[in-house]
Amino acid sequence: MGSEKFGVDPDASHKIATSVKELTQLGVQVGIVIGGGNIFRGIKGTHQGMERTPADHIGMLATIINGISLQQAFENISCESRIMSAIACDVMAESYNWKNALKYLDQGLVLIFVGGTGNPYFTTDTAAALRAFEIQAEILMKATKVDGIYDKDPLKYPNAVKFDQITYSDVLTNKLQVMDAAAIALCRENRIPIRVFNIFEDHSLKKAVCNQSAGTLVMEA
Repeated sequence: MGSEKFGVDPDASHKIATSVKELTQLGVQVGIVIGGGNIFRGIKGTHQGMERTPADHIGMLATIINGISLQQAFENISCESRIMSAIACDVMAESYNWKNALKYLDQGLVLIFVGGTGNPYFTTDTAAALRAFEIQAEILMKATKVDGIYDKDPLKYPNAVKFDQITYSDVLTNKLQVMDAAAIALCRENRIPIRVFNIFEDHSLKKAVCNQSAGTLVMEA
């Protein structure tokens, strides 16, 4: 969405694609789970009188729109990628298959995972945790507009305190809503660290992956 109020901002897509290409040039394998909140959120549909399941279906379709948009941004900078969807949509995206995903990663392709988990009631945070386990990721990067985890919303409270590092349990106990609880719990169970950072800061993705001072790291003490 970038600086826009709705839809896809080409400048934001370009910035994200460029940041990811920086990683591939370092030999880092990258899989991206993309959301659809800039177009439609399932929970918003329920507030408008929809049943949750079809509302979430619309949200899943929104992630496919974003995935295609991001892939075009990769194409424009000569970075090869593949879209893999959790819901059947063969004309626009390859159906997700974990063996093919691992093969593509070994070939240096960027993977764009769309369609969430393929099921209603599960967020893209949970989808990200699930895909991280399946592709044997070393870390889950939560790219946001905020530069880490705070004790309260820094956009509302100027005195909010940022955590450089925090445990999964503390995130859950203190209800720090940077990701949904199911995703945090899954990462804790499978011991996959999470780094929360601002994707729109210059070179922040590269810094975060290289363990430089970027965002907040969530892991066991």
